[in-house]
Amino acid sequence: MSAPRPRPNIAALHAYTPGEQPTWADTAHPTRPTVKLNTNENPYPPADAVLDAIRGLPAEALRLYPPPASDRFRRAAADAHGLTPGHILATNGGDELLRLLITCFCDVGDASGGIGTTDPTYSLYPVLAATHGTTVTAVPRSPNDFTPPPPEQLAEAWNHAACALAFFVNPHAPSGRLETLGYLEALAERFDGLLVIDEAYVDFAPRDAIDLVRRRDDVVLLRSLSKGYALAGLRFGYGIAAPSIIATLDKARDSYNLDILAQVAATAALTHRDHAKQSWQAVIEQRRFLTEQLRQRGFAVLDSYSNFVLARTSADLPDAEAIYLGLKQRDVLVRYFKTPDLIDRLRITVGTPEQNQQLIAGLDELLHP
Repeated sequence: MSAPRPRPNIAALHAYTPGEQPTWADTAHPTRPTVKLNTNENPYPPADAVLDAIRGLPAEALRLYPPPASDRFRRAAADAHGLTPGHILATNGGDELLRLLITCFCDVGDASGGIGTTDPTYSLYPVLAATHGTTVTAVPRSPNDFTPPPPEQLAEAWNHAACALAFFVNPHAPSGRLETLGYLEALAERFDGLLVIDEAYVDFAPRDAIDLVRRRDDVVLLRSLSKGYALAGLRFGYGIAAPSIIATLDKARDSYNLDILAQVAATAALTHRDHAKQSWQAVIEQRRFLTEQLRQRGFAVLDSYSNFVLARTSADLPDAEAIYLGLKQRDVLVRYFKTPDLIDRLRITVGTPEQNQQLIAGLDELLHP
């Protein structure tokens, strides 16, 4: 008997490649901790109220299935954004929301009806599209500063390919660029499909696109608690959109998709946002420091509105891969993408002052042996 064969698109699939993941024991090692600046976690801990909420769960809460629709979290998120619970969908990380959007709105196995993106972008998008057997139309950004095409040009490219969805990261990954609300609204106005604005990093930016959801029913916002709220270990995200879109996505959501620990922790995080806001401000201040230090050492660094910076090497510096490997030998992890458009760049998460100083010290050893 021959072995079962996967679908052709799965057999040909190149899986998503995450950044290196040392354990928490490695990052908290008492004598030689790994400085993890490669996957954009918040360097500061979550609010005490989050841990208290988890510790306060009785055994009965673990014995029973969790609330299927995460209603308490949805009310907390609605209060935080001035919306209704009907505008909110809680998901197992932002990635589940992306999967739901493709499942619900994209045609499978057809040359049209797929997703539109810009390039470069979050590398999971094409993996999810390939998993579902749908197409990707990736429109290049400027190779120097990653400026996207004008909204009418970008929308025209996606419309020409009959894209059902378009994923637009803002602030952009991996550059940290932030587009204006006017740009986003013009893009939504001209695009014939559903515009998904991935705001995974928006907590570190001066503005978001909530107003678009209040005015339009063709825009979805993706939010994550991994970055701004220091809860990457819980895998909790949520979507914000018109109630009609949320209801459609909810029909395809996994049953009991979020466990009770995640629900109470996420609810406490949004209820105690002042703690998170303090960490956002600390990251912004360190982002400024890190940008200045890297520029002083010869790196070209774009202004970032996220919790990372993208640093470009020059002829006077070792190549990006050599710097990445040299820092790794010194227990400092940064992200190196071996792709043509990013081969001379390193994405560096903004850490604590101590972590950033260790990064700078490691760079100085490499640059001035």
